[in-house]
Amino acid sequence: MQKTVLIVEDEFLIAMDLAHMLEELGWRVIGPAPNVKDALRLLQAERPQVALLDVNLGRELVTPVAENLKALGVPFAVASAYDEPEKVGGAVLAGVPNAGKPTTARRLIAVLAQLTAP
Repeated sequence: MQKTVLIVEDEFLIAMDLAHMLEELGWRVIGPAPNVKDALRLLQAERPQVALLDVNLGRELVTPVAENLKALGVPFAVASAYDEPEKVGGAVLAGVPNAGKPTTARRLIAVLAQLTAP
């Protein structure tokens, strides 16, 4: 079974870069979704193994997506320049791994390992 990852990122070039890196690492990318509405629609259609979220999606926060993922039991990380993303996106983001922004394949590998560890 191929590993699946939902990407929620509003900046097109960053989303494409993340998708490319993840595909090179053997993941099948769901999305990328540029906003909360599209991300929630994708989650209704398919449950990913993990998710990678940007905190700020234009004029909205990713918080509703994170809350939905948590309710579904899907582990997620953020890709954010914020040191403490929970101060922006709420308590649901507290303690989740942060791949950083910008990120590297090496950093993504480490975050994915955290998310998929038994």
